[in-house]
Amino acid sequence: MVFAIAATGRSADSPTLKDAYKDHFLVGTAINRTIATGAAFRWRTREQVNRDIALVREQYNQITAENDMKWTLIHPREGADGYNFELADAFVNFGLSNNMYLVGHTLVWHAQTPFWVFEGTNVPPGESNALSAAPGATSNQAEPNAPRGARFSRGFGRSRFTGPRASREELLERMRDHIHTVVGRYKGRIKVWDVVNEAIADQGTDVLRNSLWLQIIGPDFIAKAFQYAHEADPDAILRYNDYGLENPTKRRKLVALIKSLRERRVPVMAIGTQAHLNVSGASFENMDETLTEMAALGLPIHVTELDVNSAQAGQRHTGADIAHNAAATQGGLVDAAERRLTEAYEDIFRAFLKHKAAVKMVTFWGPNDANSWRRNGKPLLFDVDGQPKPALDAVIRVATERKPASR
Repeated sequence: MVFAIAATGRSADSPTLKDAYKDHFLVGTAINRTIATGAAFRWRTREQVNRDIALVREQYNQITAENDMKWTLIHPREGADGYNFELADAFVNFGLSNNMYLVGHTLVWHAQTPFWVFEGTNVPPGESNALSAAPGATSNQAEPNAPRGARFSRGFGRSRFTGPRASREELLERMRDHIHTVVGRYKGRIKVWDVVNEAIADQGTDVLRNSLWLQIIGPDFIAKAFQYAHEADPDAILRYNDYGLENPTKRRKLVALIKSLRERRVPVMAIGTQAHLNVSGASFENMDETLTEMAALGLPIHVTELDVNSAQAGQRHTGADIAHNAAATQGGLVDAAERRLTEAYEDIFRAFLKHKAAVKMVTFWGPNDANSWRRNGKPLLFDVDGQPKPALDAVIRVATERKPASR
């Protein structure tokens, strides 16, 4: 238990997250390149990174790459020599060397995809003499008339793609090559893939987001992505992943999508619910209702990106939009933030345990607040120094005291 003492300062016999829930589901975390490589990077010194690594080894038995397997980073340029596997390999090697269960995130997404993927010779409908995006740019909000920077802040590209487009056949071939290459490289090592990410529309009556994938290929782009992933690794668990599924309207769209895919025998094997929550809205009742409806679909449920925002400005948001994240973590913390965070996590994990027959994995979006995309909202169980909050004790108590799941 050397790592337990070094990472958190808790006594050697204190239960860890992974031990407390070992009979129920995997407990994981997203990790960034500093943890995967052990190198200092911008906001974390080498000593701090070492403590982060110790915390990950101590508390979690499953890991997801936070950014470094997204298309713009693993496949930034066209062609067979356009891949960059250095950081993805580091992630996989870290996980395997620490006997962890590995999740790949993500193969097809409307954001963080280089514009070359969508480029071709077909003029967009209703436009003429369209100009291509700047070389090397990446798609963010790949929808018409989206505001600049609508999906990602500086460092991820801010332009909207307006250039001549690939044909359906060209884009399908690029998708197939990417999925076969990436999934094939890690076949047998990465056990679960987020095949399609955030394809459901947030607003309106349409089930699917009006992305370039949808515009160019059509609604079967989802089925094709799952087909290609299954071809590349028939043993991998393939999941659809989305945010905001605590909202009944969006959840109904998820149900419609998953039923449609299963009716067509598309190999979707799990549902990923991101669960970016806030202390004002997180409750046992809401999570119980969410999981009940998803479990009725008959697929395993993976909670993929769990955090609970305590910032005042973020109490009305449960989305995953990075462009909105700065605003969602401003205004200081809500009143009694630590107590409310503790109560929220206790409620959430009681719901997870009630649905343990369906919930197979719970992944925090970062091991501690220092490595969280919502750092200012202090959304995780460990603070910026990796020290446990009262919420950690509450979560472990839910598993170890065997209390009834309902309140």
